[in-house]
Amino acid sequence: MQRKFRLTRSDDFKRVRRLGKSYAHPLAVLVAQPAEHPFTRVGVAAGKTTGTAVHRNRAKRLLREALRPLLPTLASSWDLILIARPALVKSTLTETRSALKNLLRRAKLIPFDDN
Repeated sequence: MQRKFRLTRSDDFKRVRRLGKSYAHPLAVLVAQPAEHPFTRVGVAAGKTTGTAVHRNRAKRLLREALRPLLPTLASSWDLILIARPALVKSTLTETRSALKNLLRRAKLIPFDDN
Protein backbone atom coordinates (compact mmCIF):
# COMPACT_ATOMS: atom_id res chain seq x y z
CA MET A 1 0.00 0.00 0.00
CA GLN A 2 1.43 3.39 -0.97
CA ARG A 3 2.39 5.70 1.87
CA LYS A 4 -0.21 8.36 0.98
CA PHE A 5 -2.94 5.73 1.45
CA ARG A 6 -1.74 4.77 4.97
CA LEU A 7 -2.56 6.26 8.33
CA THR A 8 0.80 6.60 10.04
CA ARG A 9 0.65 9.45 12.54
CA SER A 10 -0.41 8.80 16.12
CA ASP A 11 -2.63 11.89 16.03
CA ASP A 12 -4.53 10.48 13.04
CA PHE A 13 -5.09 7.16 14.84
CA LYS A 14 -6.31 8.98 17.96
CA ARG A 15 -8.66 11.22 15.96
CA VAL A 16 -10.23 8.31 14.08
CA ARG A 17 -10.58 6.25 17.27
CA ARG A 18 -12.19 9.17 19.10
CA LEU A 19 -14.52 10.47 16.37
CA GLY A 20 -15.04 7.47 14.09
CA LYS A 21 -17.79 4.86 14.08
CA SER A 22 -16.71 1.32 14.88
CA TYR A 23 -17.92 -1.99 13.45
CA ALA A 24 -17.00 -5.22 15.21
CA HIS A 25 -16.42 -8.74 13.91
CA PRO A 26 -14.93 -11.72 15.80
CA LEU A 27 -11.72 -11.40 13.73
CA ALA A 28 -11.27 -7.63 13.51
CA VAL A 29 -12.69 -4.21 14.30
CA LEU A 30 -13.14 -1.45 11.72
CA VAL A 31 -13.20 2.20 12.80
CA ALA A 32 -14.24 4.61 10.03
CA GLN A 33 -14.35 8.38 9.88
CA PRO A 34 -15.08 10.64 6.90
CA ALA A 35 -12.03 12.63 5.80
CA GLU A 36 -11.40 15.86 3.91
CA HIS A 37 -8.79 14.49 1.49
CA PRO A 38 -9.93 12.89 -1.82
CA PHE A 39 -8.58 9.40 -1.09
CA THR A 40 -9.06 6.74 1.58
CA ARG A 41 -6.29 6.08 4.10
CA VAL A 42 -6.02 2.86 6.10
CA GLY A 43 -4.17 2.11 9.33
CA VAL A 44 -3.65 -1.40 10.72
CA ALA A 45 -3.13 -2.15 14.41
CA ALA A 46 -2.80 -5.19 16.65
CA GLY A 47 -2.73 -4.85 20.43
CA LYS A 48 -0.88 -7.03 22.90
CA THR A 49 -4.03 -9.07 23.51
CA THR A 50 -3.49 -10.45 19.98
CA GLY A 51 -0.41 -12.31 21.22
CA THR A 52 3.34 -12.15 20.88
CA ALA A 53 5.10 -9.88 18.40
CA VAL A 54 5.14 -12.71 15.86
CA HIS A 55 1.36 -13.11 16.15
CA ARG A 56 0.71 -9.36 16.00
CA ASN A 57 2.84 -9.00 12.87
CA ARG A 58 1.12 -11.96 11.20
CA ALA A 59 -2.30 -10.51 12.04
CA LYS A 60 -1.35 -7.14 10.52
CA ARG A 61 0.06 -8.80 7.39
CA LEU A 62 -3.15 -10.82 7.02
CA LEU A 63 -5.31 -7.70 7.31
CA ARG A 64 -3.22 -5.78 4.76
CA GLU A 65 -3.22 -8.64 2.28
CA ALA A 66 -6.96 -9.25 2.69
CA LEU A 67 -7.63 -5.56 2.08
CA ARG A 68 -5.39 -5.23 -1.00
CA PRO A 69 -7.92 -6.52 -3.62
CA LEU A 70 -10.73 -4.52 -1.99
CA LEU A 71 -8.93 -1.15 -2.23
CA PRO A 72 -10.15 -0.23 -5.75
CA THR A 73 -13.79 -0.70 -4.69
CA LEU A 74 -13.52 1.33 -1.46
CA ALA A 75 -15.41 4.61 -1.17
CA SER A 76 -13.12 7.62 -1.25
CA SER A 77 -12.50 10.29 1.42
CA TRP A 78 -12.39 8.04 4.49
CA ASP A 79 -9.86 7.33 7.23
CA LEU A 80 -10.04 3.70 8.39
CA ILE A 81 -8.40 1.74 11.17
CA LEU A 82 -8.39 -2.06 11.17
CA ILE A 83 -7.72 -3.57 14.58
CA ALA A 84 -6.83 -7.25 14.83
CA ARG A 85 -8.53 -9.44 17.41
CA PRO A 86 -6.89 -12.55 18.93
CA ALA A 87 -8.91 -14.99 16.76
CA LEU A 88 -7.38 -13.47 13.61
CA VAL A 89 -4.03 -15.15 14.31
CA LYS A 90 -5.52 -18.60 13.60
CA SER A 91 -7.65 -17.59 10.61
CA THR A 92 -6.89 -18.01 6.92
CA LEU A 93 -6.62 -15.32 4.26
CA THR A 94 -10.03 -16.32 2.86
CA GLU A 95 -11.71 -16.01 6.27
CA THR A 96 -10.00 -12.68 6.86
CA ARG A 97 -11.05 -11.33 3.46
CA SER A 98 -14.69 -12.33 4.06
CA ALA A 99 -14.59 -10.68 7.51
CA LEU A 100 -13.24 -7.47 5.97
CA LYS A 101 -15.91 -7.52 3.25
CA ASN A 102 -18.55 -7.94 5.93
CA LEU A 103 -17.19 -4.99 7.94
CA LEU A 104 -16.81 -2.73 4.90
CA ARG A 105 -20.33 -3.54 3.69
CA ARG A 106 -21.79 -2.77 7.11
CA ALA A 107 -19.93 0.56 7.07
CA LYS A 108 -21.29 1.16 3.52
CA LEU A 109 -17.76 1.57 2.15
CA ILE A 110 -18.10 -1.10 -0.57
CA PRO A 111 -21.22 -2.06 -2.55
CA PHE A 112 -23.36 -4.94 -1.27
CA ASP A 113 -23.45 -6.70 -4.65
CA ASP A 114 -19.62 -7.03 -4.71
CA ASN A 115 -18.35 -10.61 -4.54
